[in-house]
Amino acid sequence: MKIKLIIIFSFLITTVNAQSIEFFTSGRLILGTHKERTASVGVGDIDNDGDADILVANGRHWPGQNRVFVNNGRGVFTVSKELGFESETTYSTELADFDGDGDLDIAVGNDMAPNYIFINDGKGNFERASSFGVAYAPTRNIVVADIDQDGDNDILITNRGKENEICLNNGDGTFSKSIGFGNKEDSTIDVEVADMNGDGNLDLILANRDDQPNMVYLNEGNLKFTKKIPYGTGKDITRSVAISDIDKDGFLDIVTANIGEPNVIYFGDKKQSYQRKMEFDSSLDKSYAISLGDLDNDGDMDIIIANVQKPNAVFINSGNGNNWERIQLAKENFNTYDITVFDLNGDGKLDIIESNSDEINRYYFNRFTTKFP
Repeated sequence: MKIKLIIIFSFLITTVNAQSIEFFTSGRLILGTHKERTASVGVGDIDNDGDADILVANGRHWPGQNRVFVNNGRGVFTVSKELGFESETTYSTELADFDGDGDLDIAVGNDMAPNYIFINDGKGNFERASSFGVAYAPTRNIVVADIDQDGDNDILITNRGKENEICLNNGDGTFSKSIGFGNKEDSTIDVEVADMNGDGNLDLILANRDDQPNMVYLNEGNLKFTKKIPYGTGKDITRSVAISDIDKDGFLDIVTANIGEPNVIYFGDKKQSYQRKMEFDSSLDKSYAISLGDLDNDGDMDIIIANVQKPNAVFINSGNGNNWERIQLAKENFNTYDITVFDLNGDGKLDIIESNSDEINRYYFNRFTTKFP
């Protein structure tokens, strides 16, 4: 496969055979003008006007003001609103309908402070409501899933150095019951939820730091996770994890972003052994976040990696999960703690949004086109 890489000003163009993929940013494609300690972003149609808005979660280690950026319909965010009246130490945020009224509410996971739900009035105005999880825990990530399959959105919390939690939704956006998972000594940074063995129950895939083994926790169907399957070397410093059937063999694979070591795909099989693996990114960058999406609209998952003090990168899948082409997203060395994809301008292509700590948060339009000979 022949790759040609051209960088012109803020354009990044790669030509792959008869296709062209380009990610474009500029001084207008930013989220605010202040350098804040952003740790996470959430994307969704917050005000129910048909386009994607963005929640920026600030406050990594020190309190910051979380903000909602409103899409003008063309993928430009010229209006922002503060979320709540207090600055918070928000490490992670998720958008979901927690109270069952059909609009997107907000959950924020705070470091050493209570975690909160903000209820949407349907027009993008929010009121802080219930808390969830153990207050004043070292929360690093929150993930939304209907883990007990009762029809509402539950929240999973990873607490670095404390027991992780599953917070069960009462159905109205309040969370009165929680279940611990993992060991109290775990340094769990990220967790994903997926049915890894095809039994209809949602399992947990843990990413651990501090030389602790990464694990898959299989759900027996009653939120008991007695069978645990390790993956990786046992001493990886994994910061983020994502799940998809990368090689299209019918089994879910695990994609990891690691700090100071190669980023790896662990391929699933009918035994859930995760022994077959490949390094799709052999660099020793400090990779802090990962996102998956079909960036070139060819039907398979591509990988987006967020790095600290190194350029962020996109890895284009050739279709079988064994060959990857790396595209540097920009030349700058940011501290990117989160990265995600969403169609921001309604053109049917996934764009890329960066969450940069102590730098301007920005996003990139995807200008992928199919070129005919």
